[in-house]
Amino acid sequence: MARSSYSSNLISIFVACTILCWPLLPAAAADFPLADKILVEKGKRKLHLLLNGEAFKTYDIALGVVPNGDKVREGDQKTPEGVYRMDKRNPDSDYFLSIHISYPNQQERQEAKRDGVNPGGQIMIHGQPNEPNYSAAYYRKEDWTNGCIAVSNSDMIDIWLMTPNNVPIEILP
Repeated sequence: MARSSYSSNLISIFVACTILCWPLLPAAAADFPLADKILVEKGKRKLHLLLNGEAFKTYDIALGVVPNGDKVREGDQKTPEGVYRMDKRNPDSDYFLSIHISYPNQQERQEAKRDGVNPGGQIMIHGQPNEPNYSAAYYRKEDWTNGCIAVSNSDMIDIWLMTPNNVPIEILP
């Protein structure tokens, strides 16, 4: 079986098992609160899951290869800054799970149109590549994405399970 097919099948099995077993674990629900906001601090390389304004989980992150500054156009390898929503989940992405961020917002689209550039739009929170090109140590220590926010696969499972659809995400410099 091809590696990407194996990874895709493994992820699909994980997601299916999680969905099927979730109703059987009512006591575990207290252990997994749902975030009402995600806060990303790019300068600190941290992602926080918040509930009522308090962080209950914090994760190390990797950013775009050009981590400083706000995303302006597709291909600039910057992670956007602003307030968005986590709007689509993808259990079959090229990375271990992914959740799409609603970048660009209306203002960013207008600015890009004014400047004659494509703002991009495939910004996600995701785990590690299903078919890595580098060592695991590289992905843990470097900013390596094209503008996405990357976390470890185990952290991505937490984020996947503890964030409802359309939860707001604020990305700070």
